[in-house]
Amino acid sequence: LFMGMYFGMHEKDFYLHCWDLNKKGLIKQGPSNTTVEYIMKDELKFPASMNFYPSFTDGKISEMPAKFQYTGWAPWNKTLSSDSLQIDILHWFEKKYGDGFMKIDHPERGSAFVQINGNRRITIFKENEMTVWAIFTDMSVKQAVNDSTKQVLSPQKAPDEQK
Repeated sequence: LFMGMYFGMHEKDFYLHCWDLNKKGLIKQGPSNTTVEYIMKDELKFPASMNFYPSFTDGKISEMPAKFQYTGWAPWNKTLSSDSLQIDILHWFEKKYGDGFMKIDHPERGSAFVQINGNRRITIFKENEMTVWAIFTDMSVKQAVNDSTKQVLSPQKAPDEQK
């Protein structure tokens, strides 16, 4: 997926891996201690934060929702809006995961981009003017009815607001 994390990674290994990345100063705890936060300095056009925390099925990573925001976002700064951020993430992901993202239109969320490669599905979409989500889903794992993609793409609250 990223930073050495992968589908099927055991929950304990995920925590140990994050502990090691934290000791190296690469990540820290996210807001309200509910996510892992990575500060993106050079990956995108502007500095951004990436907050993520996996879903586990049978104690293994089966889905990884990641929430992105430009750190300098403000309502009056359209350069740092989610419209720009979504395209910036799409281009970064195309470099990292390859081409083949399809544009789809969602009735409530607007344009989204989806790539399926083997068992990995990546979905990139805007939540609001400030936030973009990228959700990595292991398609080989039977998903619960209320997986993160369905929660976030539906007009309900985002996953971090439901906890």
